[in-house]
Amino acid sequence: MGGPPVKRWLAVSLASAAACLAQSSPKKAPAYQWTRVTEEAAFAPRDGAGAVVFRNRMWFLGGWNPRDKVHFPKICNSEVWSSADGLDWKLENPGAPWEGRHTAGYVVHRGKIWIVGGDPIQGHYQDEVWNSADGIHWERAAAAVPWGPRVLHYTVAFDGRIWVIGGQTLPQFAPAKEIFYSDVWSSADGVAWTKMADQLPWGPRGMIGGSVVFQNRIWILGGGTYDTAGHPRRTYYNDVWSSADGVHWKQHTAAAPWKPRQYHNVAVFDGRMWVLEGYNGDGGNRKDVWYSSDGVNWTELPGTPWAPRHAASVFVHDNALWVVAGNNMTPDVWKLTAAQR
Repeated sequence: MGGPPVKRWLAVSLASAAACLAQSSPKKAPAYQWTRVTEEAAFAPRDGAGAVVFRNRMWFLGGWNPRDKVHFPKICNSEVWSSADGLDWKLENPGAPWEGRHTAGYVVHRGKIWIVGGDPIQGHYQDEVWNSADGIHWERAAAAVPWGPRVLHYTVAFDGRIWVIGGQTLPQFAPAKEIFYSDVWSSADGVAWTKMADQLPWGPRGMIGGSVVFQNRIWILGGGTYDTAGHPRRTYYNDVWSSADGVHWKQHTAAAPWKPRQYHNVAVFDGRMWVLEGYNGDGGNRKDVWYSSDGVNWTELPGTPWAPRHAASVFVHDNALWVVAGNNMTPDVWKLTAAQR
């Protein structure tokens, strides 16, 4: 007489237990693997080199190395290298017409590679815009921009436009009024620029390599400011912001679990946002790697095999995330691949 009710009770109990177990059991982290492609690529060591993927190749632009007077007689150079596999690198142009630079803005937009702005290493601000349809031959699209002088800006291609976000001046390197920017500019052609917003809630910052456009939004992941005479202490952030229009910004977290940093790289790979390496005043160069699908919940990828560094060149190419060179001052190439799932 008690059989059926007991069976029903048992079935409900087992289903409830299974549901609780599923909720309490952590999801298995995706499997990723680093591969060292080479420790000695054909190019000389450098940091801050531009990194874009164009025509199924990785393009490596300019860079900084003050100790190498042969390849960097003016501290920065204007070399252009490319590679399809990260092992064989071709010197496409030993001296492009743009002045040597590093940590500028680098994007692919309208079927061309773009270099947006530059640095102050030559004693002035490189407030100009260059582009190339083949990576070899270059044209100057704009000799001056309305958002100059500035360096260390964050640059993305989004919604059919190029966006310049934040940055600052560095009077100790190139004469200018000390300015820390918290504005956003955009342009469809690199020539005519519109100031979209100013005094944004994420405050003055820059020093972010790469770019993140994810879920139809621009994302700011960390960053900071460089020290100046008026502000002798650098700033380091680990907050996360995003915007669908460059004007209205949402803060997803005030403090992600990764250490505040600058001169790090950000990317979108395997359906996730990534934060890699960088520099922090407390511990110097870093080698940690983090990923997130929402900007709030972050997972650290353990066991990074490459040396700590900042201002590396990061690519997403051929179903892999690539880390190339940087302030470790070694011409190494690494790639991260996801396990089949």
